[in-house]
Amino acid sequence: MSAPIRKARKRRWFTICAITASAALVALPAGAAPGHDSSPFGARTLTQLAYQRDRSTSSVTAEAVTQDGDGDDGDDGNEADEIAEGADQYAEARTSPGIVAPGAYGAAWSSLNKLPSTGGSWRNVTDLPYNSDDSRYRDYDSNSSGGSGYVTGRIAAMAADDDGYVYAGSAGGGVWRSQGGGGRWKPISDRLSSQSTGALALDGGGRLWLGTGEASTNADAYLGSGVYVLSNPHDGTFSSRSRVGGDELESTTIHELRFGGGKVWAATSAGVWSHSAKKYSGAWKLEFAPNPGYLPGGSLASDPDAPYKNIANDIAIDPKDPSKVVLAVGWRSGDDYNGFYTKDSDGTWTRITSGLGDLPSDADDVGNVTFARSADGSRYYAIDQSPEQLNTNPDSGLEGIYVSKSGSPAGPWTKIADYKGLASDGSALTSSGYMPGVQAWYNQFLTVDPADPEHVYAGLEEVYETKDGGSTWSTVGPYWNFGFSCWNIDPAKQTGDCHQTTHSDQHGVAIGRYHGKSFVYVGNDGGVYKRPVDGRQDASGHATDWTSLNDGTIDTLQYYSVGIGKDVDHGGVSVTGGLQDNGQSLLRSNDTVMGSNFGGDGGDTLTDPANGCNIAEEYVYLAVQVTQNCAVNDGSWVDDPSKITSYSVAPPDNETGEARFIAPLAADAKNSSTWIAGGRHVWVQTHGYAIRSGDEWTSAYDLGAGHTATAVAASGGKVYAAWCGPCNNQGFTRGIAVGNADGTGWHDITLPATGAAGTVPNRYLSGFAIDPTNADHVYLTVNGFSRHWTEGPGAGVGHVFESKDGGTTWTDISDNLPDVPADSAVVTPGGGLAVATDLGVVYRAPGRTTWQRVGSLPAVAVLQLKLSPNGRTLYAATHGRGIYTIGVRGLK
Repeated sequence: MSAPIRKARKRRWFTICAITASAALVALPAGAAPGHDSSPFGARTLTQLAYQRDRSTSSVTAEAVTQDGDGDDGDDGNEADEIAEGADQYAEARTSPGIVAPGAYGAAWSSLNKLPSTGGSWRNVTDLPYNSDDSRYRDYDSNSSGGSGYVTGRIAAMAADDDGYVYAGSAGGGVWRSQGGGGRWKPISDRLSSQSTGALALDGGGRLWLGTGEASTNADAYLGSGVYVLSNPHDGTFSSRSRVGGDELESTTIHELRFGGGKVWAATSAGVWSHSAKKYSGAWKLEFAPNPGYLPGGSLASDPDAPYKNIANDIAIDPKDPSKVVLAVGWRSGDDYNGFYTKDSDGTWTRITSGLGDLPSDADDVGNVTFARSADGSRYYAIDQSPEQLNTNPDSGLEGIYVSKSGSPAGPWTKIADYKGLASDGSALTSSGYMPGVQAWYNQFLTVDPADPEHVYAGLEEVYETKDGGSTWSTVGPYWNFGFSCWNIDPAKQTGDCHQTTHSDQHGVAIGRYHGKSFVYVGNDGGVYKRPVDGRQDASGHATDWTSLNDGTIDTLQYYSVGIGKDVDHGGVSVTGGLQDNGQSLLRSNDTVMGSNFGGDGGDTLTDPANGCNIAEEYVYLAVQVTQNCAVNDGSWVDDPSKITSYSVAPPDNETGEARFIAPLAADAKNSSTWIAGGRHVWVQTHGYAIRSGDEWTSAYDLGAGHTATAVAASGGKVYAAWCGPCNNQGFTRGIAVGNADGTGWHDITLPATGAAGTVPNRYLSGFAIDPTNADHVYLTVNGFSRHWTEGPGAGVGHVFESKDGGTTWTDISDNLPDVPADSAVVTPGGGLAVATDLGVVYRAPGRTTWQRVGSLPAVAVLQLKLSPNGRTLYAATHGRGIYTIGVRGLK
């Protein structure tokens, strides 16, 4: 087929503590690209990216930390910027207007577990395979046929032993175990207060160590509750009793756990710590923090930059002398403290300024770093991401890959790879603006074959392999197959002669054995994949033997939204939802495998209750696509564009960049043909799923320069819109506007200064729920933490508010609700109120004032709630454990 395929969209985020930059290359759907450009990253123009980047400043939350720190890195026009912006915004919702004190999520989890429970139990509806290459959905905005196969949510860390046991730590869905070399997974950390994984490591005695708090600095990464150890990982499960030390590492992220000299070392967002690896009691020892005044309890702890001042990335321990340790410390966007440190003879940690060889010592060139050493102690390897490259080079942020042939982490080091060399070794990322290492701040792993010190696997956006110590490299796991001559969109040919690859954006790696054979396991934004360590390659250096281990028994899918509509073809309902870097999933009532009908990052979702194949799906920044046939397509549009059945219908604020990364989209509760979209403006269109152009939107109201909508809702033509602007810690403000879909009656609600009981806090306003019997009766959910944890101006108290006069006045109805970020709400039949929080779902029964916990979900964020078309079932979109349902009648 001669026509070029548009490279589906992929999204990116950045989260460290409260993160909003997704860790995958953003797969842009074709429809998002102006003029249907064949570029895979055409959905965002350079101007829009630059505008968003310039507006952004980072924030930190006690659970998630956005790591874009400076917010003015300059635009390079690639996905890495988009991910960083997304990360900022995810964090802003949970942190602004101030810095959140450590321990907020732990306290909330404890309070939640003390609530009485409703009846009923949750059922996972997405616990089946999810095929990103489903041949049914090869429409213009799909990434199907890219070669990733079965996928699940982001995997941040991997571990494997020689008995066939494999452990996968997910970004937000806990740790999973397989005892058969991969597959048939079981969760083993559901009892912990944090389901965010930063590091997994097996020590010499076979014990499994877990560092919680994902350190990818991605948009949706959450802080952790410390380090845990499992003495019998083949059979046991993690519990709070298995925590190592005290609460010293609570509310941090953990990048790596390393062992040496009888100690376990932790590289965290609050410096480098150590603990006895034999005795689990006793406090962790702070080994080194470059700026201790910014740590909790320090004189500068409340400074907005505090979360970025003590970031440690890895620890290298000399195998010949465990007393010789090198620390890699530094914030990915750059800071004066960035560099490598070692101890002087007097025990003082000092920056290494010379003698490293090719490995940089200048702060501008040391960012995110990963070490790996060979089993025989003869080699040390390192990946280094450069803040200078990140800020100035639009193609890549990678400084290089290095080897120390002395086996000592002190070097001397020799560079063995750079981004240009990797791009020429079979990479799919050869275009200016998106080349290997462009997201090296987010994507990194490194490991050495235990049987061969010169056999190395490195992960950036893709997976690379060298068998000769770095003299030559192969891209064994390319980003995708689009652009290769072997690719074909025809379902009959699958991807032509191309072999399956892995999902993009690599984070975790491990080598283990099963039935006497060695395998390498990689974790990325699409889950877990494996291949033989000494696997096969084709003439291009691409592996021919990757196997997806995402068999449906591991569900770590990170949903932002959920939509439900009747399945008119098969009966029952169709369930769809937008995902972090895994597009839009679609589960029809007769499916045994979910398909993906849109690619990239899936944001908000609208689904016609009367027909589940009528779907509107947001990419990012209000880049909305619509289909009326579930986007079923055999790919013939490549030769005949008239056969495209999904359409780009973005409101104008998408073009100008005046919308949130995940922007609000809603249908009128009384008229599903009237849609509301929020950017700077409140946009309305009345053609429902028959809309075919962004020109069909009209502006009902201008929220004002610098203001962007955070939530919208409508019923019977009455519209509520919440906004923020600025949305970060530097002058955070919020507001509510109310009016009619026809553009009449709009006015801003006066929200009194917070402080008095019942006033709406000066925090992120996340959602509305309108009483279906009275549009003037509305509920409001408020994100972030209350004043007890947030020291910013006007943080106030409360998470759920009620108005009976159309938003003119509000009453705090939080009562016994735990102090936890609230994300959305829905009014159930009969007048009950269900609220989604960052730690599960709560419910207030009709006529009552107190809250109950709904079921017993793990400590996972629930970002959206929706009711089934008949109102009898509640659907919860979790950001880490898939989609769950529970019967409304059971909520008593």
